[in-house]
Amino acid sequence: MADFLKHFSDLQLAWFIGLFAAVILVNVVLKGFFNAMSAKKIGMKKGVFTSISSLLNWVTFYCLILLFLLYFSKNGWLFYPLYSNGGVDVSLFLIIMAVMIVSLADRLLKLVMRYVLTPVYDYYRVDRGLGYTFNQIIYYTVMIVALAVSFTSVGIDLTALGALLGVLGIGIGFGMRNVAGNFVSGIIILFERPIEVGEVIQIDKKIGQVEKIRLRSTIVRTAKEGVLIVPNQYFIEQVIKNRTGAETMAQVSVSVEYGEDTEKVEALLQEAAVKIAERMDGILSVPAPDIRFVDLRSRSMDFLVEIPVISFEIKERVESHLRHSIVRLFRENDITLASPIIDPALLE
Repeated sequence: MADFLKHFSDLQLAWFIGLFAAVILVNVVLKGFFNAMSAKKIGMKKGVFTSISSLLNWVTFYCLILLFLLYFSKNGWLFYPLYSNGGVDVSLFLIIMAVMIVSLADRLLKLVMRYVLTPVYDYYRVDRGLGYTFNQIIYYTVMIVALAVSFTSVGIDLTALGALLGVLGIGIGFGMRNVAGNFVSGIIILFERPIEVGEVIQIDKKIGQVEKIRLRSTIVRTAKEGVLIVPNQYFIEQVIKNRTGAETMAQVSVSVEYGEDTEKVEALLQEAAVKIAERMDGILSVPAPDIRFVDLRSRSMDFLVEIPVISFEIKERVESHLRHSIVRLFRENDITLASPIIDPALLE
């Protein structure tokens, strides 16, 4: 540490520390100002303040790095070779620049995708899932190039690195088959698009909306279970129900004893469905509730009631209220529900 500090005079260090503190102070003052505007709701929403705060932190970080490089650019220690590799003398300056290349590429890509590509997709009415796929392809391609440039600038031979990774890949491949499978499945999903961001899917009787497709896993947000992190390989190997565009129905199955008046049962079910449709919100008036005599058994007769609803969240509430209404009407009209058939072997 003493060898490092001997390159600077006290005045030089004081000026650098002063400028460093001034940049941080400007960041704090500006964020405080915008935070106060957001709190007073003076034309600024919370999301706008969050974006501005993130931008200020990003600008402050790079200003501090540039201040460091510019202020000490005349000092030889900044360009002093730390090591040599492949004919490249690697200095602290090159290492800082390599880190900045990767970090800057990441930040700029996210800004371009959010403020440039998204409006372009909206203007040309590009499908949301297709736009997300384009963004992911662009992001990973540019980041791979940025990493390659940064590695080369600090003297890392990509050919030797590739050979080393190949040897290691053989050794750890058997232990990481699932990771590799999920990675490849993620690429297939992005290109083949069996599911897309924003679509509603059903996984093991859980219904949710696809929120994000990553290279290893997919994020699905459900109404009750919260967020599901599903390995991408699952979507390639299993049967997935895509509910997007499908009509959402509240369904109740009813079995009555054989011998009951079927027309009377159907009329009571129609009455129960109409009452629920009139009383509850979230039910579509067109098409009307559908009542069907779906099966005839030796000891029972099966009916199905379907009511169109606007979402899966409302579906279960409607089904619960409909069952209450059916039981009440059946009791008032002496309609007997069929008893379940019990296998005699289970009683032994």
